[in-house]
Amino acid sequence: MPDRMSELRIAETALDSGNVELATTLYEKVVAADPRSVAGLTGLGDTLYAVGDFTRAAVHYERARQVDANAIAPMIGIARVAIHQRRFDDAISLYRQVLALTPDAPLASAGLGAALDLKGDHVAAQAVLRQALKANPGDPGLSINLGLSLTLNGNPRDGANVLLDVTRYPGAPPQARQDLALAYGLLGNSEAAAAILGQDLPKASVQDNLRFYEIQRNRMTPPPASMLPASKRSATTSGDTTSGTTPAITAR
Repeated sequence: MPDRMSELRIAETALDSGNVELATTLYEKVVAADPRSVAGLTGLGDTLYAVGDFTRAAVHYERARQVDANAIAPMIGIARVAIHQRRFDDAISLYRQVLALTPDAPLASAGLGAALDLKGDHVAAQAVLRQALKANPGDPGLSINLGLSLTLNGNPRDGANVLLDVTRYPGAPPQARQDLALAYGLLGNSEAAAAILGQDLPKASVQDNLRFYEIQRNRMTPPPASMLPASKRSATTSGDTTSGTTPAITAR
């Protein structure tokens, strides 16, 4: 058992550092010794998930869950696969099951928030993420998802303020910076967005992102009154700042 635990720790470390081949070898060794090892089966699912083989990953997560129906890690694995397969209702249901067992768990809360956002229910997503942040103050995963949710919901300024708290740390993940760049891009601050994107992306990709932000910003901005038909202009007052449109931003 001590050797098996050591192998699991080494496999986890290898996977975290991107050495999928070593992690796979070690997890296969664990499962060969104990076909009912929840950690081993889940680990194999994680290695397949890491290389984008979501269908086979789900098979291993399901096998682990058959051994222990309340095991958290395989449930989260299945939910992550469901998100990638755009089965958002399945993912939401699974994450809620996890949170019933471990209330306000940051990983499950972040996943539930992501699934709700991708389904278009930004208000519910933000409620979940804010609740989890009360229990886990400063958690970067929760903060990143909240910042992106606010941005996708048409509140890029609030989203940027949340994301700034994450990106000010040197070890902030690239996702946080890219989401902050999106918020700045939607606010029209292309210079700041480009500077942030340039930390992680080549120049061509930076320009592609800036063009995307401009398209989305134009969709969110109502046309000037002079460009509206006369029937529409007559109903518009100088104090009316409501566009009547919904931001059409595709979640990444």
